Amino acid sequence: MSLPHEVSTSGEGTADAGSERRTRRAEDACCRARLFLPDASVRELDCAELGSVCPDEDALLWVDLVRADADTMRSVWSGCGLPEEMLDQPADDPAPRLERFGSHFLVRAIAVVDEGPDGVRGAPLTLVAGDNIVVSVHERDIEFIDELMDREAVASYIGRLGSDSFVAALLDWQLSTYFNAVSTFEASVDALEQAILSERADRCLPELRRLRQAAARLRRMLAPHRAVFGALSRPDFRHDDRPESERHFEALDTRFERAMDMIENARTLVVGSFELFSSQTALRTDRSMRVLTFVTVITGVLATVAGVLGMNFKAGLFESGNAGFLLVVGGMLVFGGGSVALARARGWF
Repeated sequence: MSLPHEVSTSGEGTADAGSERRTRRAEDACCRARLFLPDASVRELDCAELGSVCPDEDALLWVDLVRADADTMRSVWSGCGLPEEMLDQPADDPAPRLERFGSHFLVRAIAVVDEGPDGVRGAPLTLVAGDNIVVSVHERDIEFIDELMDREAVASYIGRLGSDSFVAALLDWQLSTYFNAVSTFEASVDALEQAILSERADRCLPELRRLRQAAARLRRMLAPHRAVFGALSRPDFRHDDRPESERHFEALDTRFERAMDMIENARTLVVGSFELFSSQTALRTDRSMRVLTFVTVITGVLATVAGVLGMNFKAGLFESGNAGFLLVVGGMLVFGGGSVALARARGWF
């Protein structure tokens, strides 16, 4: 599985930066190997001694490679007896895939690793399976891999599983990252809808846009797996002779369909939240229009009264002086206040 090569350029600063990146990558690189034995004991191995280990039928060797360089990859491949042509598969290809290499097969899937400001993010996970050997390769840290390594560090019955069944288990964990992402997504939608129903609805549009992008990205990440999980569950794919492997892959395909349904439902939730946002915006606009209409009517009536009083007729009312002026202004204020009180009592605004 080839890794991207660094392109060297002239310049001392560039060379120093490249050296620093290579040093940091070497420090972050990780090769973990566990041999799960039939008696439930677990033996931790150094990757340099893989060539001397030959797991029997009731044992399983699991090697996990994180940010491994080309030399480490070749060493592991040689120690585990994996086909060399598997190394030619591009490690940075984000597309899910399934390929057979004689008695070995390779599965690449995308796991949800975290949630950034632009939505969810995925990390490619490549699984290579042979006779009682499974190798996992990934560039980014994947939480469930670390959890499984820690949980099964002392005693484990994983050795009783075939390599096919263990790959199915890892892929089931990979699907769980989508279920967890959808659960977090649903909680965000609930919080968003509460904000929409409050007085802060005008500030909800950026969050609504972010959730819409997250739902679309989740679907784009998971949907291409349909061909992979469908092929794994077909009878012609059978890799080992254990009958439970077929059941495990069929259950995995069913779980994939459930994950797709949940993500489709997540998209529906976003649409529902947008409709709620639109209806709340329409209600606020309607309320504002009612207030404006009411104010227009009241000011129109008062303007009419003021216009009548401003006509140039020698009526006795116009000879009342300041008292008449104050009486008219007071009457207008009483009329306006009474109209507002009546409107509030009727719930017009």
